[in-house]
Amino acid sequence: MTTDELLNTAAQAVRSAGSELLDRFGPVVRYETFDQLMSALAANDEAALSVLRPRLTELRPDARWVEEELDGGALPAGEWWVVDPAEGNVNHLRGIPEWAVTATLVRDNQPVLTVVHVPLTGDTYTAVAGGGAHLNGQPLHVSATPSLGLSVVATSQARPDEALAVTERVGASITAMLHDALVVRTSVPATLHLVNVAAGRIDAFWQYAGARADLLPGALLVTEAGGLISDAEGRPWTPASDSFLAAAPGVHTEAVATLSH
Repeated sequence: MTTDELLNTAAQAVRSAGSELLDRFGPVVRYETFDQLMSALAANDEAALSVLRPRLTELRPDARWVEEELDGGALPAGEWWVVDPAEGNVNHLRGIPEWAVTATLVRDNQPVLTVVHVPLTGDTYTAVAGGGAHLNGQPLHVSATPSLGLSVVATSQARPDEALAVTERVGASITAMLHDALVVRTSVPATLHLVNVAAGRIDAFWQYAGARADLLPGALLVTEAGGLISDAEGRPWTPASDSFLAAAPGVHTEAVATLSH
């Protein structure tokens, strides 16, 4: 199977999983306890995984599967499927339209191909390492914005139980960006901000900590669309890094300076 055939077949699987979640989307799902919330989130995950897991496993039988979507850090060598079956799951439960399904094939900690499908719009974002980034088959390009002061930037909450030091760092970074950027957006999920960077709609996205499933799809999409990926201090990013920055070339240096301070 060629890389294009692999990508197309993976995209079909991700779109089918998205259809499962679309059928479940609508009124706000009520919950009164943390356990009820976890149960509702798990039900969405299981509905999408019932489609994704068998199809992706058939595509790459030797690729291992990342079982916990919130895990971070480097992966052991070899091929892995890094999947978020309901990216923005809590939004889905609340009837908020910002959610998606993602699947990324990672080889030796480098993303090889990725698919991000947004069921409510029907949009499918794809990227192959060295092959460019696309939206519904059309090439994507990051913005040509020349300075941070003209930029729309975004950040996201990595997880609800972050350490105090991380949440304080997030708050300080938002304050800094409010001074230096034109507009600052803060919401979940990370992936939908990153597809906007790849499409040139926003100019930079940053996050502290974060899961592989949040960042790997967007990292490949942004890179293949001509953007720059680093940590918040401008060093090379890996899944083991404690911060992440994706930006158009014209604003990356200034974004690093703002976040470094």
